[in-house]
Amino acid sequence: MNRTAILTKPEAHSPSHQNLALFRVYVGYRSLLSVVLLIMLVSPNTRQLVGTLNPALYTTVALAYLATSIPLVGSLSTRLNQSQKLMVLVFLVDIVAITLLSDSSGGMISGLPVLLVITVAASAVLISNRTLATLIAAIGVMAILLDTVWLILHDVLDSSSLFPAGILGLLIFGVTLIVQPIAHRLGRAEELARNRASDLYSLQRLNEQIVQHMQTGILLVNNEGVVRIMNKAAIGLLAPERPVTVEQGRQLADYCPELAYQFEHWKNSGVHRAKPFTVAQGTLPVIANFRELQPNANQEALVFVEDYTPVTQYAQSLKLNSLGRLTASIAHEIRNPLGAISHAAQLLQESQDLSPPDRRMADIIQSHCERVNQIVESVMQISRREPPKPQYLMLAPWLTEFVGEYLNALNRPAEVAIDCHYKELLVEFDPENLQRVFANLLDNALRHSKLATGRETARIEVDLDSSLHQCHVDIIDAGSGVPSADQAKLFEPFFTTMAEGSGMGLYLCKELCEINNADLYHEPTSALVPASGICLIKSVQKRSRVRLDNDPKCIDRR
Repeated sequence: MNRTAILTKPEAHSPSHQNLALFRVYVGYRSLLSVVLLIMLVSPNTRQLVGTLNPALYTTVALAYLATSIPLVGSLSTRLNQSQKLMVLVFLVDIVAITLLSDSSGGMISGLPVLLVITVAASAVLISNRTLATLIAAIGVMAILLDTVWLILHDVLDSSSLFPAGILGLLIFGVTLIVQPIAHRLGRAEELARNRASDLYSLQRLNEQIVQHMQTGILLVNNEGVVRIMNKAAIGLLAPERPVTVEQGRQLADYCPELAYQFEHWKNSGVHRAKPFTVAQGTLPVIANFRELQPNANQEALVFVEDYTPVTQYAQSLKLNSLGRLTASIAHEIRNPLGAISHAAQLLQESQDLSPPDRRMADIIQSHCERVNQIVESVMQISRREPPKPQYLMLAPWLTEFVGEYLNALNRPAEVAIDCHYKELLVEFDPENLQRVFANLLDNALRHSKLATGRETARIEVDLDSSLHQCHVDIIDAGSGVPSADQAKLFEPFFTTMAEGSGMGLYLCKELCEINNADLYHEPTSALVPASGICLIKSVQKRSRVRLDNDPKCIDRR
């Protein structure tokens, strides 16, 4: 779409990667804690609270505790399996360090063992293995109890200190048992949210791709007529001269005033009659439809813009099919009386009592009966047209053979030149259909050449577009060319410039080409040369090997 995505692609982090981020916070906490413990040792106000029993041990452990935080900062980018092991090691080191700091400061009376609650709680959050996290909590409790017993045995504490040590141990286990399921649920919820965000992002991208590649133009327009979103098809229909990255926030009237008028009329009346219109002079007609984005919201609407040409073509096709069935029925009904008229004319011609004027009239009747019968035959051929039976044909030898047989059957002087530089060019076409097409096109070419020059000549040129895998076959005559006014009607049924023609030949040829996935059209050869030609375009077999042979063939029948 032509605006930035509403959703951003979520980072593909696992829950363990998220733990690494929390581990960074814990590393910062223990670094700050080590600095605070050292400050408490040298500060006159807090000196008497820590390190009272063994200042040297306290100082050594505090410095070592701070020193271990430095390499941890550089290890946070390690792989996940290494980070899990690192976390367990850090927590064990912290338990040992806090226990030693507490021992050098008088045990439970110093209050330092309470720090183990934070360490154990962090382990319960960061370590995914519940058994291992519980083991760390048990180690912390055992460290408190053993240190308390040690100090009692050395007469530093009395036996009453075991009670707060036991309460602290229970607190540690309680924190572990509470934090573990909460952390697990939060991890699952975070993972689920991340998966949902990823699914939504993928769905949005899929919807954008579908909308962008639709042939129908789609616009999102707000209540003020401002275009918020438009896909590529809409840009191609409404603003073909603009780049794809057309600016946002433009009024609908900036693209097409008629479309804006229809939108306003639909918005105000709630009724829309789809009426074709053109965006600019010379452009193809389009048709628009409108839909509310949310019913009864009266805020944003979807505008669907479609090319109206396929609709008209489809309607024309239906009309032609109906007309074809009708004309086939009429032609069938004409055949019987036409045969009777033709037979009667033949009997009149055989009569010995006819005067010359009457015999001339009988000849005219017979001639026109044959012409009408030709038209009937063409109509019947179209109506009973069978599906093609395509074959791969080697075009150069096929053309040589066909033209030879065509000139032999013509039985009059004529010349057809074949210019094909591709000796092994394969095309896929129904041979019978291709014969009928070339026979009809050569008939026209020879006829128009004779009218202009007095000689029946034609030329067949074959060219190849390798990039598109298309073969171009031109049948060129030496005639005066087709008038510009008649070129648009050249392939219409019953259109002819010849008095004796039926006007069905070129129409039938085009129909035969279309059912064989080929195209047939007229193209003037040159503005300076009074000649014209018919070009047939056919896709070639992509696996074919094409060899150049600069030896044009000329078949002359004199």
